[in-house]
Amino acid sequence: MAGTAGGLRYPLLEDIVDGSVDHKGCPAKRSTSGGWRSAYFVIGNEVAERFAYFGIQANLINYLTDRLGQSVPAAAESVNTWFGTLSLMPLLGAFVADSFLGRYATIIITSLLYILGLGLLTLSVVLPLPSPSHDCQKRGNTTCYPPHFRIIFFFSSLYLLGIGVGARKAGIQAFGADQFDGRNHGECIGKSSYFNWWLFGVLAGTIAAQSVLSYVQENLNWGLGFGIPCIVMTLGLLLFLLGSRTYRYNLKSHERSPFMRIGQVFIAAAKNWLATPSEDITGGSLHQQDSQQFKFLNKALLAQDGSKGNGRQCTIDDIEEAKAVLRLFPIGATCLGYTIVYAQSSTFFTKQGVTMDRSIGPGFDIPAASLQSCMTMAGILFIPIYDRILVPIGRTITGKPSGITMLQRIGTGMFLSAIAMVIAALVETKRLETAQEHGLVDMPNVTVPMKVWWLLPQYILVGVSNVFAMVGLEELFYDQVPTELRSFGVALCQLIFGVGSFLSSFLISAIEKATGGGDGGQHGWFDDNLNRAHLDYYYWVLAGLSAVGLSLYLYFAQSYLYNRRSIS
Repeated sequence: MAGTAGGLRYPLLEDIVDGSVDHKGCPAKRSTSGGWRSAYFVIGNEVAERFAYFGIQANLINYLTDRLGQSVPAAAESVNTWFGTLSLMPLLGAFVADSFLGRYATIIITSLLYILGLGLLTLSVVLPLPSPSHDCQKRGNTTCYPPHFRIIFFFSSLYLLGIGVGARKAGIQAFGADQFDGRNHGECIGKSSYFNWWLFGVLAGTIAAQSVLSYVQENLNWGLGFGIPCIVMTLGLLLFLLGSRTYRYNLKSHERSPFMRIGQVFIAAAKNWLATPSEDITGGSLHQQDSQQFKFLNKALLAQDGSKGNGRQCTIDDIEEAKAVLRLFPIGATCLGYTIVYAQSSTFFTKQGVTMDRSIGPGFDIPAASLQSCMTMAGILFIPIYDRILVPIGRTITGKPSGITMLQRIGTGMFLSAIAMVIAALVETKRLETAQEHGLVDMPNVTVPMKVWWLLPQYILVGVSNVFAMVGLEELFYDQVPTELRSFGVALCQLIFGVGSFLSSFLISAIEKATGGGDGGQHGWFDDNLNRAHLDYYYWVLAGLSAVGLSLYLYFAQSYLYNRRSIS
């Protein structure tokens, strides 16, 4: 905000943050609201939420196979489908937040729904099982799986939980970033750093869940292992509410809904599709590159009769907003290979670990799901190095507040993700050879004499790749959309990961059918006996898809035009 006039400065005006109010509805002051004082409450809430979420998700595949009796590929599909559905929910949460309730109220409502889902999920686990059936005793089964209604109750609770998780996701991250004013140089740097430390908080909650709750669930009690996340999420919501007096709240615009404005651009452009104006209909108001990219949208500036005039319904700003959103779609589509790889860490990586030597002392085996904490720890250790060392070095060289561009950051993460799949394929080949050498191919319940630490490189590389690609995607999709649509931007980013999980599920199903899994004694790539399966082939397929996706990403990234207002 201008703070000078005739050489005089007005500190009180400079302290006001445009477009934001405090908890009393008064103009927000930079000195008393927002910034890191508010971000700490938001990040603390996210630590609790991630602890709760990964307390369920990290070991979910083992619960489905060990307690509900699903096969390995069926359980992997269930996890991926659930995660995919969960990742679609941010679109719903973003629409409600950006168009009706605002981010703060949406966060509170969806958090309550989240806690309800966790409570019901815990109840579905602790309800006493009926006595074993006659058929179960007759077959001599050591495990009697729960009746059908219990399975329905479990999955209903799981999907209710997923709705709360997903619908909350877009609002909370965007609300935290809203605490920094991108038009102020100091706060602009703080906003870029916020996305790094946001992931740090996410990983801190994740590693606590993977290290503690996986052990509780497998060695003590599943009910306790699902009940603790419910308690922690409740405490996280209380922490978020404690920060209410420090937050900045965006003023709700009295203009048309941003969804309506952007939708109107596409409708008007379609109506004028056949129009051929003889002059520059933008009037030179758009930058030359902006004017030429997605040129068909410029026709939204024409009046109803196809001429340039006052009868047009869209403005230059509307066109710029529509193009900014449209530019993100090729970037998101080419990142799907990366998101498919991301889905593997909680499914097949975990099942690999179950078959390997996990002993770290006499009589103590680490839970296979806790290996995901290695991926998380890699991110936790790398984020301070990136934020405090690499970013300042990059800032000195490039002059950019974030050191490197968001697109460069995403591309680096995608490359590391592809390398992780190559390593995963080689390690799985080694595990299969070890099983064959020791005659364990048809003995799936016997531990393969190969230390589980062989899986560390793939976990670590995926963890570091997330610091680059995941944070880069979140910052890009938040930064490049109109201010009123930032929850929607974060939701679009989450949608990429949801689609990646659905594609992973589809890929598993297609490969299972193509390789003859479960058909006449043939062993498919995802056989329940992993010593007969071929996860190594699957990882090579993912490495190939990642390489293709990276190549297409580089092509589209070269022609990407940043929203100039966001980076000025």
